[in-house]
Amino acid sequence: MSGSTDRMSRLLALVPYLLARPGIRVDEAAHDFDVTPKQLRKDLELLWMCGLPGYGPGDLIDLSFEGDTIVVTHDAGMNRPLRLTGGEATALLVALRALAETPGVVDGDAVRRSIAKIESAAGQAQPAGVVVGGGVREGKKTARTREEVAQALQDGRALRIRYYTASKDQITERTVDPMRLLIVQAVGYLEAWCRRAEGVRLFRLDRIDELTVLDEPSRPPAHAHPTDISDGVFRERPDQREAVLVLDPDARWVAEYYPCEELDELDGGRLRIRMRYADQSWMVRLVLGLGGEALVESPADLASDVGRRAADAVARARHLPSTCDH
Repeated sequence: MSGSTDRMSRLLALVPYLLARPGIRVDEAAHDFDVTPKQLRKDLELLWMCGLPGYGPGDLIDLSFEGDTIVVTHDAGMNRPLRLTGGEATALLVALRALAETPGVVDGDAVRRSIAKIESAAGQAQPAGVVVGGGVREGKKTARTREEVAQALQDGRALRIRYYTASKDQITERTVDPMRLLIVQAVGYLEAWCRRAEGVRLFRLDRIDELTVLDEPSRPPAHAHPTDISDGVFRERPDQREAVLVLDPDARWVAEYYPCEELDELDGGRLRIRMRYADQSWMVRLVLGLGGEALVESPADLASDVGRRAADAVARARHLPSTCDH
């Protein structure tokens, strides 16, 4: 999501939030909105200039500061909390249902009560494929995989999976001991001890091609600890390089399917991203496969390799026999 879209959502939510918490400290509000106090103050300065159409300066939103605390003295009618859209409510229900099915949830009753409240407010939203955020959809196959993984966790069973690793463009067979289900930024993951790698690994549910529940019990070793995802799922590794790509609108799906960082929204719906990769030849194939809808800004050797491979393909095409009638 772009920074401007994030800010718009934040501005719309700020007034009802502050009205419900008169005198809240700037740093506390900033923490709740996951921004810096400096950014929050900029947002508040912008809100001072906002109000409903058709009114004069005296009808704009008014705020007062006492030390580091904030009080809304005039809300300009923006006093109702934002409501979830149908897609947002469905996404939240998907996440909560997965959480309710995950063993070890601290307060399962609280999760189930939340599900009931959202269903009551939004209706029984149960589409075959549900939006889980950022344009990503959880289809029937992924939903079925999640259900099977959740059941294996509950029964304490090991799994055999056929898994696609996007960063290496490889499909491998693995036997894993499930540890927990995670939903991070609306993407489902299985965290498990991988016997092949002899380590804890995260497997995206939508990249598990096949799954078999084994008769043998799941037995992660005692030293297998859950992954710290406080800074995100993907961590920089010494063997990885970084590419900066500019994606045309039709290629923006790359930012949703592969681990990357969105840098800038550009004109014409283009998106600049930073993407880590371990295999240069795989990265070259990915860019070429986008058919001119991605531009490599860096590194220079990747851009050079892409250009050379493209030129070779054009040269070979010139020597192919024509199928046209003369």
